[in-house]
Amino acid sequence: MFKALTILALASSLHAQSMNHTDMDHATHMKTIEDAQRQAEVSLRGKDVMPFSLAATTHIFSKRVDGGVQQVVAKNSNDNAQVILVRQHFQQIREEFLKGDFSNPTHIHGQSMPGLADLQAAKPGQITIDYKDVNGGAELTYKTGTPRLVAA
Repeated sequence: MFKALTILALASSLHAQSMNHTDMDHATHMKTIEDAQRQAEVSLRGKDVMPFSLAATTHIFSKRVDGGVQQVVAKNSNDNAQVILVRQHFQQIREEFLKGDFSNPTHIHGQSMPGLADLQAAKPGQITIDYKDVNGGAELTYKTGTPRLVAA
């Protein structure tokens, strides 16, 4: 569960980075380029789903034995517009995820997103998702007693 949700937000929060070619063989170089292209594609599609600025926010993930915690906070906690957008988005996706609607992550990552099938097969109540305002943004805590959903 958390891996699939983490992929969504991590990929969406990555920005272009310079590439260090020191001690990099051709295969590693090509893999790095492919990864960067994939990250750019995901970031572009992420803008369709996330109303806040990816450049103006930080995405924080903490894995737990029973799920995980996802936070998005504005880099400037006084940026009220970003804080409001993050909070609204998190409240919205919480409701969607609790209904088994993972269309937003699917839009970004496609049907082959790791863990998606397990999340879609989850029964109501197998995953709890708690929302909380945090300084400069919002937090979702995902919990389940089902090991395959923790691993999803």
